[in-house]
Amino acid sequence: MNLLTVGVGIIQLIIAVIFAVIALYIGFYVFGKVTKEVEEQKELAKGNVAFGIVVAAIFVAIGIVVQSGVAGISVGISKASVLGFTSVDGLIVIVVAIIQLVLGVLLAIGAIYLALSILDKLTKEIREFEELKKGNVAVALEMAGVIIAVALIIQSGVAGITAALA
Repeated sequence: MNLLTVGVGIIQLIIAVIFAVIALYIGFYVFGKVTKEVEEQKELAKGNVAFGIVVAAIFVAIGIVVQSGVAGISVGISKASVLGFTSVDGLIVIVVAIIQLVLGVLLAIGAIYLALSILDKLTKEIREFEELKKGNVAVALEMAGVIIAVALIIQSGVAGITAALA
């Protein structure tokens, strides 16, 4: 067993957990800002399934994008271990990988917000967040589909950056 490989793996796991928690917190916070007319935690506490579906979709979407970003950090740390963690090239690779993850999370949150805004404009006769408050599961599934589809598209872009690092 190579202790350096184990150490690198542990570092990758710690970074992944930290970024996942931060990304999920930011995503839920931004969603709260988008849904000013809805009190998310109260809706969830009431057992509003429709609202729960949308919140779950946001978490899944962020997870999809963060996973690609974490893969980039893993590639960066592995490459830095070969180049030397304290070398200029090794540090640059790690910094680029972290920037990739942060940009991926920001892009995902921004794209989800934009997609929901466009959905709202396209479905002028449906007030999505009002319907969510009523527990309309059909609207929740529509929104969840849009959120996850956007995340999958963003994930492809983040994965492309990861491939460039390799």
